Amino acid sequence: MSDTRTNAGIDNVSVFRKMFTWSVPGERFITILTAGNLATTQALISLLEERTRTSADRDPELLSVPTMFQAAYLVGETLKSVIQSQSLTGQEADSKFGATIIIGGQVKGSEPRLFMVYPEGNFVEAGEETPFFQIGETKYGRPILLRAFSKDMSFNDAAKLLCVSFDSTLKANLSVGMPLDLLTYEADDFAPRHQMRLDADNQYFATTSNIWRDALQNALEQLPEFAFETDTDD
Repeated sequence: MSDTRTNAGIDNVSVFRKMFTWSVPGERFITILTAGNLATTQALISLLEERTRTSADRDPELLSVPTMFQAAYLVGETLKSVIQSQSLTGQEADSKFGATIIIGGQVKGSEPRLFMVYPEGNFVEAGEETPFFQIGETKYGRPILLRAFSKDMSFNDAAKLLCVSFDSTLKANLSVGMPLDLLTYEADDFAPRHQMRLDADNQYFATTSNIWRDALQNALEQLPEFAFETDTDD
């Protein structure tokens, strides 16, 4: 799941997609989520997309690399190149050229894999001890994921948890905003199992937000009374 808000100040807020997909039916499916400098992420996606359309003379590219590891390496090298290019030739700006990427998917013949790519071009893979990644504004929604996530969750429960996590982030940070893009992938599908956009007027999200607010208030009221230490005479 990803939000779509970017901003360069409180009076310059825009909506840009941060989730992108590539696929070859029956052979591979790749999705990328972006966070960071908009110019950097747009340049990265444009380069990756351009190479898939002219693969005859631009190798490697996402639709030809043999493994997801190689796909993550390609994204990392391209991201590093874009950042270096902008840092050397771009105009001075308050915002840095950095960006962080999540790339996941599957190439036929191997299992689905998930990676997080850093601005330096290096990357790490999700595993048993780190089963999910967050990029961008993570601090508000992360505690909810850490407390409630289970690797055995259904897609429905995972989507519910993501909605609650994003709701907390939306309430606390103006740099994150609706609409939200949601995608699920099941092994060997080589296409999204579910793909949708939750707009600001989405009734499910609004209902979930209200129920979560009331549940938190109810939980707070049920906690034991806090006892302050009192001064005593000697």
